[in-house]
Amino acid sequence: MIKSFDWNIFVIIGFLGQIMFSMRFILQWIASEKAGQSIIPFSFWIFSLGGSLLLFLYAVYKKDPVFILGQAPNLFIYSRNIWLIKKNKKKRE
Repeated sequence: MIKSFDWNIFVIIGFLGQIMFSMRFILQWIASEKAGQSIIPFSFWIFSLGGSLLLFLYAVYKKDPVFILGQAPNLFIYSRNIWLIKKNKKKRE
């Protein structure tokens, strides 16, 4: 059974992070259906980074080293993907 919890700002941040992180898969699915093939839209990376950042902040607040270690590398990976996409877009222009 779930214990009651305090609805503080970090619980809200944690829920928002989880929602954003989940939305990336819905966005990817919709984009792929529209294209008729599997693709990863730019918004996937934005939601990945935003969700991961919020979940990281929540993990720090909870002082959960497993959760912190699980989210920390994602911040670099998602940021790097966004940077590479923007860099390659500028080259094509």
